[in-house]
Amino acid sequence: MEASVILPILKKKLAFLSGGKDRRSGLILTIPLCLEQTSMDELSVTLDYLLSIPSEKCKARGFTVIVDGRKSQWNVVKTVVLMLQNVVPAEVSLVCVVKPDEFWDKKVTHFCFWKEKDRLGFEVILVSANKLTRYIEPCQLTEDFGGTLTYDHMDWLNKRLVFEKFTKESTSLLDELALINNGSDKGTQQEKERSIDLNFLPSVDPETVLQTGHELLSELQQRRFNGSDGGVSWSPMDDELLAQPQVMKLLDSLREQYTRYQEVCRQRSKRTQLEEIQQKVMQVVNWLEGPGSEQLRTQWGIGDSIRASQALQQKHEEIESQHSEWFAVYVELNQQIAALLNAGDEEDLVELKALQQQLSDVCYRQASQLEFRQNLLQAALEFHSVAQDLSQQLDGLLGMLCVDVAPADGASIQQTLKLLEEKLKSVDLGLQGLREKGQSLLDQISNQASWAYGKDVTIENKENVDHIQGVMEDMQLRKQRCEDMVDVRRLKMLQMVQLFKCEEDAAQAVEWLSELLDALLKTHIRLGDDTQETKVLLEKHRKFVDVAQSTYDYGRQLLQATVVLCQSLRCTSRSSGDTLPRLNRVWKQFTLTSEERVHRLETAVAFHSSAEKILQECPEQPEAINEIEQFDEIETVGKSLLDRLTVPVVYPDGSEQYFGSPSDMASAAEHIREKMKLVSLKKQQLRQPEATTPES
Repeated sequence: MEASVILPILKKKLAFLSGGKDRRSGLILTIPLCLEQTSMDELSVTLDYLLSIPSEKCKARGFTVIVDGRKSQWNVVKTVVLMLQNVVPAEVSLVCVVKPDEFWDKKVTHFCFWKEKDRLGFEVILVSANKLTRYIEPCQLTEDFGGTLTYDHMDWLNKRLVFEKFTKESTSLLDELALINNGSDKGTQQEKERSIDLNFLPSVDPETVLQTGHELLSELQQRRFNGSDGGVSWSPMDDELLAQPQVMKLLDSLREQYTRYQEVCRQRSKRTQLEEIQQKVMQVVNWLEGPGSEQLRTQWGIGDSIRASQALQQKHEEIESQHSEWFAVYVELNQQIAALLNAGDEEDLVELKALQQQLSDVCYRQASQLEFRQNLLQAALEFHSVAQDLSQQLDGLLGMLCVDVAPADGASIQQTLKLLEEKLKSVDLGLQGLREKGQSLLDQISNQASWAYGKDVTIENKENVDHIQGVMEDMQLRKQRCEDMVDVRRLKMLQMVQLFKCEEDAAQAVEWLSELLDALLKTHIRLGDDTQETKVLLEKHRKFVDVAQSTYDYGRQLLQATVVLCQSLRCTSRSSGDTLPRLNRVWKQFTLTSEERVHRLETAVAFHSSAEKILQECPEQPEAINEIEQFDEIETVGKSLLDRLTVPVVYPDGSEQYFGSPSDMASAAEHIREKMKLVSLKKQQLRQPEATTPES
């Protein structure tokens, strides 16, 4: 019985072998009853098919039948159990009836089972689904009964269909191949050919059947070692283990018969090829030694330009195209001869080797002549291409040299100079490449007579040689003229680069001087808390002024250099009308600001020096202070200094600038006022000597 015949019944899953086994290693047969009425005939057919799958050895271990009655009536369950006696009486060891939550009448069921026990020949037990593991391990139960064994009924059914189809097709194919192969082993040569003609093609493709078998075997073996999709451990079903050796045996037989079948076909094909080869070899040889050789004798020139070389190449390609058709025949014939030689038929070896040698000699000689001609034309085309590119480069370089230089800045001059040098370098490389291509072409032309078939090509070669040498000499002269012009242009452009560099550096000097002025106004604010600190600030300021003076002198020198370069280049410098006034204006502002800073620091030195001298006098020797006017002078200097802190620096253009922010000036003034208070207090102490006591 085949699964395809009862496929609609099997799809209903009235019963199935999940692959699980009981503790006696017997297979577990599951009958899942449903709410709908179960056809006993269909169930019987299903059981007959399922029980035909396991081997006799497996059947001898007995079956454990699980009748799932949770969704059915007791009468149906009883009918199924009784039916098992007729379907599989000897193989059933245990029947487990899974009872529903709402149990049937206990008395009826208990009485019926005990009543039928001796007649049935197997034990029947009632058990709930959660207690089924007392009799069967959880790993051997499907998920419907709380187990971990994975079972996909449709997957099993599909693989069963594939297995049965493969078995049927492979058996039929084996019979056909055996008939074809056996017919080729008997009778005379004519009988062999007649047998092969009649049975040459099997009814099915052997390759397809073999591929199907390999895929089926691979699937069976993969399920044997891999787990299920959910990652749960998988034990192969008994029918799968049984199918593997069957598939392997059929595959081995198919491969053997198919190999013999291929050999029969090969022998027939070899005999047919031999006659065709002899005829085609002579066709190839006759054409190559006749029309093919004549075509090459008429070709000798290389052309005097790209267009002429391309025309000759196109003509040669047409000749090659005609030869290619015969060379393709040669390749095919050579492969066929090699195949026949490998077959080892002694009666054909001498003739085949002679044909192969003759064919190879003629084809290799003609191919070498074609390749030589193609290489010569390609070398000529490359030579003319390089000559044309070099001519265009020289034209571009000359055009660049004929245009006057009017760059906007030093960077553009550098870029132009770099481009000029690159073009000149490119011309050098192009001329070197032209010489190499020309010499290579001359060498090939000198060897042209070796394949001229006795034709005198001396005159034609001389014309080609004169043309090549003339092109190289002309390019050399043009390149030399461009080099002389480049030398003159390079000198001028380097002077312009220097001019722009001087202008840029002069502008940078103005920027530096402006930054120094800005730093002087914003950061050089403190006047010092005492004489020593103020003198240090004064010394730092003088060094700061020296830096500014150096920057100014550097800018003046750069501007003088631009004047000289402009005179040499006969051009107008932008610096004389812009940079120089800016430099002088910033320097004047810096000078005024610096002088104001020096005056403030010097005033602060005088103030701190006098104040510290008064404050450090010993109070027990008032006679050391001879004149009270000293206090008035200190006060006058301090007030003058405070007033000067509030006055801005006025520039020649009328603009004003303050040192620092108001808070910075207020902080500096606060230190002056504090010291003035101390001096004033000292003055009061001296005017009232009676108020001074030893205790104080």
